[in-house]
Amino acid sequence: MEKIHLDKHISQQFDSDLEELKSQVLEMGGIVEQQILDSVKAIETGDSELAERVIQIEDDVDLREVALDEACTNVLVCRQPAASDLRMVLTVTKMTRDLERMGDEAQKIAKMAISLSESSSGPNGYEEVRHMGTLVHQMVNLSLDAFARFDAELAFDVAKQDKKVDREYKSSIREIVTYMMEDPRSISRSMNIIWALRSLERIGDHARNIGEHIIYLVRGLDVRHASIKEIEKKLHRS
Repeated sequence: MEKIHLDKHISQQFDSDLEELKSQVLEMGGIVEQQILDSVKAIETGDSELAERVIQIEDDVDLREVALDEACTNVLVCRQPAASDLRMVLTVTKMTRDLERMGDEAQKIAKMAISLSESSSGPNGYEEVRHMGTLVHQMVNLSLDAFARFDAELAFDVAKQDKKVDREYKSSIREIVTYMMEDPRSISRSMNIIWALRSLERIGDHARNIGEHIIYLVRGLDVRHASIKEIEKKLHRS
């Protein structure tokens, strides 16, 4: 399995700068990953305090995005990286943006959890959120692992899982809409579930983006907007 390793440079500080970028992205990813888990748990348990913590953590995620962007700019200006080093810096910049947007979506889910905690209705839709949350969390975890390992094949697995998340999303929406039709009194509450599911689906999209960024980093292949079959052909042809 082909993997990339950061080149060693005459300047040990350059090596340190690149390793620090990698470390900071993985740290930010871990925080966002926990946000996702906690936001889904807040919906399942009706824990509004947990949801509030997810919302508050988003400020930290935003600050990390700004700090990483600045760090990447400094490396570009001071080191003028080329080849795989340049791809590394560009990948960090793109990953940071996707991670921040994942945090935004987790925050939206947390807000839905607070609204749902104020409802006395039954748990219709919670199973769909739990299942979607599990699938999406697996994607995010796998994408971070692929980056930590510089593993293009693992990143490709992330892209493939996005199709499964999309199918689950469509199925879940059908279930919730059916429930709304059967009991119009549940419309307001069911819409909160639908928005939570939509946010989870978007998190899956961002995880796929990260997978595509890693393929670019490791193999130098731009696979944006490509189908799964097209990505597979490019990977195994290069």
